[in-house]
Amino acid sequence: MILLTANTPILLAIQPADFRCGIDGFVAICRRQLDQDPRSGILFVFINRNKTMIRALSYDGSGFWLMTKRLSKGKFSNWPTAKEAITSMQAKHLRRLLSAAPVVQVA
Repeated sequence: MILLTANTPILLAIQPADFRCGIDGFVAICRRQLDQDPRSGILFVFINRNKTMIRALSYDGSGFWLMTKRLSKGKFSNWPTAKEAITSMQAKHLRRLLSAAPVVQVA
């Protein structure tokens, strides 16, 4: 079970990730690109290139969880931008990011 508290360590991967990879691919991204231990108890959060999906990777002590949120309309418009590969975040900010109304672009 995933327990998201005020003390949950959360890291956002700033650059978009290839969502075709599964758990093993995201574990490899954590190790190779982010230089982090995916079994450390940190919740790793990724976004896809189109900013329409977010995936979160977590290790609960016995296995990995890979969660996905896909918007039916719009994009996640408030994804942080930074020069660093990752940024830390508090649980309340992640909740806000996940529940914020998406920006719908009209063609």
